[in-house]
Amino acid sequence: MLKPNSAKRTDATDLVSHAMTIADLARDTALEYFRGRLGVEFKRDESPVTQADKTIEAKIRAYLAHHFPDHGIFGEEHGFEGQDCREVWIIDPIDGTRSFLSGHPLFGFLLGHLVGGRPDVGVIGMPALNEVFTGVVGQGATLNGNAIATSNQMRLSQSILFVNEGEKIFRDHPALFAKLMRSGQTRRFAYDCYPHGLLAAGYVDAVVDYDLQPYDFLPVSAVVEAAGGVMTDWDGKALDLHSDGRVISAATPELHAEMLDLVGG
Repeated sequence: MLKPNSAKRTDATDLVSHAMTIADLARDTALEYFRGRLGVEFKRDESPVTQADKTIEAKIRAYLAHHFPDHGIFGEEHGFEGQDCREVWIIDPIDGTRSFLSGHPLFGFLLGHLVGGRPDVGVIGMPALNEVFTGVVGQGATLNGNAIATSNQMRLSQSILFVNEGEKIFRDHPALFAKLMRSGQTRRFAYDCYPHGLLAAGYVDAVVDYDLQPYDFLPVSAVVEAAGGVMTDWDGKALDLHSDGRVISAATPELHAEMLDLVGG
């Protein structure tokens, strides 16, 4: 049984070291299944889950239980264990299962460490690309060990804008979708975590995303914020376990403010 954390917080350097080991474990396991024979099931919400999702999360849970027995674990496939713990690991074993099962290489792996429900360490792994984005809030972000930072873009009209889950936004918020189609200097449709990683590395300026779960956005938010960006919900509120799954990432506070005006107007 998990027990609540002690008052002393785990050192960030130790957390990152273990997170990188876990990212390697997730990558190697994912690639054993990628473009192979996949056992696919569908959840109640009709989202797919493969044997790879389940295997990756089971391996990570075993690793974390061994090395951090007093930390909670919240994973997409196996639920939340240790909700009363002050320190919690959050896992999305394959972010973009539809990409994964269709052989598309832009699926990811997400891992975050939360203290009091707020992320302080995040990992965005891209197994098929052999890329790992890592962020420690207040201490910076890296891509494959090299320091990265968001762009200095402050104006939406000059921005590279990515719209994630575009068909869902069109279905539920058609007026907003129409505005998004007139926004930015360059815009692209996308899914899942990679656009946020590209934003942290300075290649993309803003991302609007929709219908996410905490394991989709909390690990990502740590990377974006560590790289100097801003990531909140559509109302500008800080992200936590109870956020509603509508998120905005932006390279600068000024651009973020423009994005909030866009989605709230």
